[in-house]
Amino acid sequence: MTIQSEIDPKPNQLSSKNKLSSVLLDYFILIKPSIMLLLLITTVPAMILASEPGTLPNINLILATLLGGVLAAGGAGSVNMYIDRDIDKLMSRTLSRPVPSERVSSKSALILGITMAISAGIWLELSVNTFAAILSVSAFLYYTIIYSLFLKRYTVHNTVLGGVAGAAPPLIGWVAVTGEIGWVGVILFIVVFTWQPAHFWALALGLVEDYKRANIPMLPVVRSESETKGQTLAWSMLTFVVTMGLGIAAELGTLYFTVAIIGGGGFIYVCWQLFNSPGITKAPLVFRYSTIYLAILFAAIAFDRIISG
Repeated sequence: MTIQSEIDPKPNQLSSKNKLSSVLLDYFILIKPSIMLLLLITTVPAMILASEPGTLPNINLILATLLGGVLAAGGAGSVNMYIDRDIDKLMSRTLSRPVPSERVSSKSALILGITMAISAGIWLELSVNTFAAILSVSAFLYYTIIYSLFLKRYTVHNTVLGGVAGAAPPLIGWVAVTGEIGWVGVILFIVVFTWQPAHFWALALGLVEDYKRANIPMLPVVRSESETKGQTLAWSMLTFVVTMGLGIAAELGTLYFTVAIIGGGGFIYVCWQLFNSPGITKAPLVFRYSTIYLAILFAAIAFDRIISG
């Protein structure tokens, strides 16, 4: 026996490791990590803003809130993949997902999602507060039942109305610190709510054929490409207005307003480029810009409060 053969893993060992990695990756995809990113981007700054000037939220409270949010959002993503298993098979963008490709059974996805949601409610009740637990579970139910089962499949207003669940994380972060819904918490919710349509329609414009095959009434399918681009521009303008209102209501300072004005103006500009250009060549730019813009805007909320405090 050579030294090399003693060092190298056996083929069946490699196979087992690869299989385990593949399974873990499938379950990670199942809980929609992109939703987790939105959660992290918006929850912590909202908690910092909700704290008394000159103070920061307790690190244990932040971690407990984030864990509860991850459980609720991950559970919603998993149940959504269970519900969408029929239409996911029809769309090229989603065909390779774990459930439609049968790498993960639909029953497993459903069990995982419900378990995570229940765990989120219990965890937030015990470690944060009752109000945060109620909001998290409500967002889960809204996304899985109201959006996934009904809004997404039956109305052209699905993207706008479905944004209620996606806008919940900053409000939950606010409630985790204050124990109540205040005007600033509501405006934080509205910022993300108004940001979502332009962000998602920029993606949807390139998926028209997918949505047609699945019979999903997305705006560019039911109406037209030009109307979708116009709506994208309008919602970017509305987002700008709401961010100004947030700065005033929360008494934020120069750093925030600088970022909000420049970043929001840039958001409107790229949406204008999409609206004023033939075809959808500018749609990927709007999608990428909107993601970065939201992250920087909420970072500015946090740093402005820290600096001013």
